[in-house]
Amino acid sequence: MANQDITFIADPDPESISSDVTGFAGVLVSTQIPTRADGSLELGGIVEQSECTLQALKVALERAGSSMDRVLHLTIYLTDMADRPAFNEVYQRFFSKPWPVRAAVGVAALAVEGMRVEVTAMAAKG
Repeated sequence: MANQDITFIADPDPESISSDVTGFAGVLVSTQIPTRADGSLELGGIVEQSECTLQALKVALERAGSSMDRVLHLTIYLTDMADRPAFNEVYQRFFSKPWPVRAAVGVAALAVEGMRVEVTAMAAKG
């Protein structure tokens, strides 16, 4: 891309067609799925998927020079809104007050069958 004022940090998966983090003027954007540290997908229960997703977000943000306490906004995509309380329990282990602005969105499906959660975050760099 010709946008010299935008930074793209590649996804560690060489076959990915998405950047891991994108940055502009000190704001970072990242979308994460329930990926384990070894790169494989976690397709178990909502707690396990939520933990992997938020851990993947933490790692991506830290690689980009940010952290979970610099997250400004989080959009949570859930294939079953009944999973929201379980996601929230995991969420509170990764975030604390002041809480990021957030939205939970119910969706019919995600990119991989069995995937129950995906998050998109905006964070401040530094």
